[in-house]
Amino acid sequence: MAVKTSPIETTLTSAWQRRGLLACLLWPVSLLFRLLVGLRRRQYLAGWRASTRLPVPVIVVGNIYIGGTGKTPFTIWLVQALRRAGYVPGVISRGYGANATAGAPAIRAVSADSVAAEVGDEPLLIARRALCPVVVGRNRVAAARVLLEAYPEVNLILSDDGLQHYPLQRDIEIVLCDARGNGNGWLLPAGPLREPATRRRDFTVVNLAATAAFPTSLPDAAIRMQLMGEYAERLGDSMQTKALTEFSAVTPAPRILAAAGIGNPQRFFSMLLGMGLVFESLALPDHYDFSTNPFAALDAEIILITEKDAVKCSQIETIKNDPRMWVVPVAAQIDDALPHQIVEKLRGHPTA
Repeated sequence: MAVKTSPIETTLTSAWQRRGLLACLLWPVSLLFRLLVGLRRRQYLAGWRASTRLPVPVIVVGNIYIGGTGKTPFTIWLVQALRRAGYVPGVISRGYGANATAGAPAIRAVSADSVAAEVGDEPLLIARRALCPVVVGRNRVAAARVLLEAYPEVNLILSDDGLQHYPLQRDIEIVLCDARGNGNGWLLPAGPLREPATRRRDFTVVNLAATAAFPTSLPDAAIRMQLMGEYAERLGDSMQTKALTEFSAVTPAPRILAAAGIGNPQRFFSMLLGMGLVFESLALPDHYDFSTNPFAALDAEIILITEKDAVKCSQIETIKNDPRMWVVPVAAQIDDALPHQIVEKLRGHPTA
């Protein structure tokens, strides 16, 4: 079971994994895109376009591969790791998935009880899980200034998905990738990359299963991240939890549906398969708003969803009160050396 994607999207996604006929036909256009991207970046580096340095260090987390690579769980992990290192982090984000309405403020603070449709699903999840100040706005510099004014104790800013937002100067850039690597290595529209694979960065983090091999197109120094989920909690009552293995341990096994409205739904499904679950899958569009309930007419006894989807589903009564709904929290597992290297770099020390 799956939501149908457009033929164009399906064709491009397939073409981006190799340098086939379609990719080659689009390659001249990608050269123009590469020229424009490079020109824009050089304008900021040369000071021809204004950029702002904040009074606190800035770490940018982003990706050059279009689509989801695991930035949100990584950002949550990084906030927690930096807090243990003695920092007081705050997070800024554009707030993708938020509906802009007339008269709404351009910059918004995010709290645990914010409305996902107003601030975005990922910033709301970060605010709930990382328990740190979060502010959203298209203008990252303005968002950071609002955050620092409201929370003067914050001494470090994390910019979620801000890699290409050059008006904000940064001290550290972290690029997230996954098993797709750099695809065919070409820029849009001939390939999946927003910027060249050779783009500078301080760290590369690769979201991979424990047994997966590193994509050969990525730097040798890339750091592995694994997203682990071992239990589920009921959507309407997070105090009710159950190990994922328990769902398939009963006889007869319940009819399970796994649904994901994230950038790469297959990653969620693969994790559940690795836990031994048997289920039907429902791949929803990224940032799906659930204004139309996709579960209402489905014949399933258990429905497993991602945390990103849960922040929206928990604010829709008909879905929240559906006893079939269970949320699967995930946590990033990363080498403990990474936060040490980040702290050393913030202090101006070499990491290698």
